[in-house]
Amino acid sequence: MGTPLVEFRELAVSYGPLQALGGVSGAFLPGATGLLGPNGAGKTTLLKTLLGFLRPDSGSLRAFGLDPGVVPLEVRRRIGYMPEVDCHIGGMTASAFVAFAGELSGMPRDEAISRSHEVLYYVGLGEARYRTVDQYSTGMKQRVKLAQALVHDPDLLLLDEPTNGLDPAGRDEMLDLIGDIATRRGISLVLCSHLLRDVERVCDTVLVFNQGKVAASGPIASLTSARRVAFDVRLRGEASAFLTDLKDAGCDWREGEDGLRVFLGPDAGPELLFRTARECGVQIRHLRPAAESLEDVFLRALGHEVQA
Repeated sequence: MGTPLVEFRELAVSYGPLQALGGVSGAFLPGATGLLGPNGAGKTTLLKTLLGFLRPDSGSLRAFGLDPGVVPLEVRRRIGYMPEVDCHIGGMTASAFVAFAGELSGMPRDEAISRSHEVLYYVGLGEARYRTVDQYSTGMKQRVKLAQALVHDPDLLLLDEPTNGLDPAGRDEMLDLIGDIATRRGISLVLCSHLLRDVERVCDTVLVFNQGKVAASGPIASLTSARRVAFDVRLRGEASAFLTDLKDAGCDWREGEDGLRVFLGPDAGPELLFRTARECGVQIRHLRPAAESLEDVFLRALGHEVQA
């Protein structure tokens, strides 16, 4: 997987008496990494600490071998940051705004202007680059935020909720752009999102935060491999007794988009489902083997998998 671009060990960060990160350890490797977790889990705090805006209480964080708390500008020159909130300057055209972002990153003015036009064409705003960003739609504002993060050709791109406010078509286009950045352009990135399918579509590895701790981490393919036998089930009849008996038999379950996803206990097979259904007076109308999804990993990491 290569040498980590960012590595943090026993990192603790607080806002006064509130501890946002409680001794977390992990790394951002080359490639595309998903950063997941509920609101308040510590994701944004980690990004702000990486950018040098917050100082840790204890532990260490290194980006490209540098300490952001000591040399924050050197670290920021190598990072492109697309924030969740709008970041444009009122009255500026897209081309001027993106060029200004390039200059802030240390680029000479002429180079920043030339590069601004290139990245605006790349994100699909070439024909609108002389319009003020104030006039842009939500989707166009998301694209100009991506452009300003790319203008200085960073080593690492931080994307905070890049598909917020987009319709399905705009979301697909943004994810295609992000996928192209990670694959064809070869820029490593961290995708911070609450949309699990976005992360699963773009990223190779994932870190799941919960209550200021790392709840799960690793390659998505390994985390979602079939470590447990699972089935998607649709029932006819009252399911409460069926689910209670399955729980007593060592099975877990959760509600899915199309019925139930049941995770069987050790050495159990589908015959357990049919026998339990028969004993509880319900009928299995649909049964299909299932592989664990990133959503399953996420819910298990947060301790929300088992239903009562």
